[in-house]
Order: sequence, then structure tokens, then C-alpha cells
Amino acid sequence: MEDLTLDPQLLKDLVTVTMPFGKYQGRLLADLPEPYVVWFAQQGFPEGKLGKQLALLHIVKENGLEPLLDPLRR
Repeated sequence: MEDLTLDPQLLKDLVTVTMPFGKYQGRLLADLPEPYVVWFAQQGFPEGKLGKQLALLHIVKENGLEPLLDPLRR
């Protein structure tokens, strides 16, 4: 995975962008269940921006940092 230098927009995307496909299509990325995000981490994240967003979400969820997203939801 390429460098995930923290881009504030990537964090904002987690609470504004919806999953474009699959079982959780239409759900905000930040609201995806952790097992689903872990599955992506094991299988490989998609290419491009969505892959970066999901990789960042994996880091957030893996480290229990979801409360950091709360102010961005407002």
C-alpha cells in the first residue's frame, strides 16, 4: 500500500463517502463493520482512493480511534 500521509480530507471522507458496492453499498465508510474492513485488509484493498480510504479506516478501527471521527460527523 502506498504512503498514507495523513490527508485531512481522507479522514473527512470516512464520514461522508458511502461504500460504492457490495453487501454494505450505500453505508458510510466509517459505519462499515470492523470484520468487513479486516476482510478487505486480508484480501487486499481496492486500487485508488477507495483503497486508501479503507486502509485508513482499517487503521482507525484496529486502534480503537473511532471517537476521533465523531467531530467530523457534525
